[in-house]
Amino acid sequence: MKLLITGATGLIGKKITENLLETGFQIHYLTTGKSKTNILQGATGFYWNPEQNQIDLKCFYGVDTIIHLAGSTVSKRWTKSYKEKIYSSRINSSKLLLKGIEDLNGEHQIKHLVSASAIGVYPSDFNDYFDEEAEVSRTTFMERVVIDWENETDSFSSEGISIAKLRIGLVLSESGGVLGTLKLPTYFGLGAAFGSGKQGQSWIHMNDLVGIFLKAVEDQWEGVFNAVAPNPVTQSEFIASLSRALKRPYFLPPIPAFLIRIGAGEMSDLVLDSHWISSQKVIDKGYSFQYTDIQKALDDLIK
Repeated sequence: MKLLITGATGLIGKKITENLLETGFQIHYLTTGKSKTNILQGATGFYWNPEQNQIDLKCFYGVDTIIHLAGSTVSKRWTKSYKEKIYSSRINSSKLLLKGIEDLNGEHQIKHLVSASAIGVYPSDFNDYFDEEAEVSRTTFMERVVIDWENETDSFSSEGISIAKLRIGLVLSESGGVLGTLKLPTYFGLGAAFGSGKQGQSWIHMNDLVGIFLKAVEDQWEGVFNAVAPNPVTQSEFIASLSRALKRPYFLPPIPAFLIRIGAGEMSDLVLDSHWISSQKVIDKGYSFQYTDIQKALDDLIK
């Protein structure tokens, strides 16, 4: 099987690409850097530029399945211009990908699309769990981004392509991501939760996220799936577990929410919102998680 991957040079994309190559898949990938078309050993790179509506149609040749991960990180300061980039990088890349397929006039064999999405689509709630059937709305910036992103993804059905959307939670990785941000202050005994510390953190170990993408590809999943571990924790529990993994004390009280909002503005939603998200649908599809306990997951990554 040959796959096309967007966002293959990012934190998640690199791990997925490495795993797929080791499993025996052939990989094409799209990159916005012309110098990066040869950066992933064993894979074939092609240039695209969603901002200028440019894509090398040869990227689709022989491809059966697309994994769509492209999108600017949400972890940079949310200025007005950067919020536009967060939104457009997801919407425009999806539009261009579909346009490229349409321009082939049916001369392709693509049957399946597995697209990244995010649990930020769900409303913030400190008590209730949400599954894939939960009602969502465009109340916040992230909700609007994810809903419009998923709507663009649904457009691929016009080409007879089946679609799976994986709503990804807090990704735990040994390099970069949320641990890259939190490890240093926690190592020096300065780890602290934000706001009340009671907000739900629906996390997932990188190995499980890669495993879910692989199973979604191999089993041709269709529909929406929450890519989160089965046991979310409060933010205070998360910081406490990280402190234990680093063998450092955890004694600081949570940082008051109003200080976070003064410093980070609307972006503070990323650390103050609460998401208790169910992964039961993924489990029912036959995926067996490697990491269901936050302490074991962090111990593995910190070692």
